[in-house]
Amino acid sequence: MLKITDLELLVGGVAHLAAINASFQPGTLTTILGRTGAGKTTLMRAIAGLIAPDRGQILLDGTGWTRLPPWKRPVAMVTQQFINYPHLNVRDNVAFPLVRAGVAKADAAARAEAALARVGLAAMVDRRPSALSGGQQQRVAIARALVKKAPVLLLDEPFVNLDYNLREAFRKDLVDLLAVETGTVVLYASTDPREALQMGDQIVLLADGRIVQSGSPRDVFANPASLTAARVVNDPPINPIPFHQNGVADFGALGQQAITLPSGAYTLGLRASDIRAGGPNQARVTLTEVTGSETLTHLSLNGLDLVMQEKSVVLRSPGDVVGVHLDLHKGLVFGADGQRAGV
Repeated sequence: MLKITDLELLVGGVAHLAAINASFQPGTLTTILGRTGAGKTTLMRAIAGLIAPDRGQILLDGTGWTRLPPWKRPVAMVTQQFINYPHLNVRDNVAFPLVRAGVAKADAAARAEAALARVGLAAMVDRRPSALSGGQQQRVAIARALVKKAPVLLLDEPFVNLDYNLREAFRKDLVDLLAVETGTVVLYASTDPREALQMGDQIVLLADGRIVQSGSPRDVFANPASLTAARVVNDPPINPIPFHQNGVADFGALGQQAITLPSGAYTLGLRASDIRAGGPNQARVTLTEVTGSETLTHLSLNGLDLVMQEKSVVLRSPGDVVGVHLDLHKGLVFGADGQRAGV
């Protein structure tokens, strides 16, 4: 088990990691989800020993890593960039960490070829990285990480530089590959909520260097503990609508959920998919984004900026007026402190 306790890292007086406490079991894939700058890469670099935390501990099966140099940590890491050795062929790129660890060259080559076969590159073992596509180069990097058989595997947004179709294909392939790594703790960093929710056995939400929630993907998505967690785990971002106990602006009663709340100011978090075209509220279009087969329409409604998500391609222009319906009963209620209320 990989265990992190009270981990903290300050840079120029600013906390890049703060009070990180987490445990990760072998044989599980945990997605670390957060916006750019949330601390995902910093956390992985701390685990790998590439940066030193100011306080806290990192332990693997009870053995402390805090003072262990990176080359002594049994960690494999794949980063966003295609980091391969240009002067070596694909086989030797994958075999390199084994040879460096003292494995006989013939044995290292055989293990490298087996790893390359697992990632679909069996026919390319003699090529140089420059002769491969970007996706193939990243597969080489993944094979080099897998061949080490390290108990901790860190994947820092490994597909972020690939196009959409390649990312979709690799995502499934990677999950299948990792399913047999039953003795490995796998951490996968992502800025994409859909990717994180689909891939992981568990999910950890990071914001401003802090863990704001963790658990199963289903539970974290359905029951975000705070407005911050709801913003991290939803894409498009959740719509925050301020209201008081008896209603939401001019949109009518919120329902039984609001009636049972104490007096005070609250925020209703409404997912973009819970706003539908065709309703009594007249909203003005400010921007339309077509993303594949979906349309995100940015709206201005009674002084509120909202985003509506539709499962089709709908062309609208800024300034158009569209009637919308808000499924307020599906909203998530948060108190003035940002924490979930009424649950």
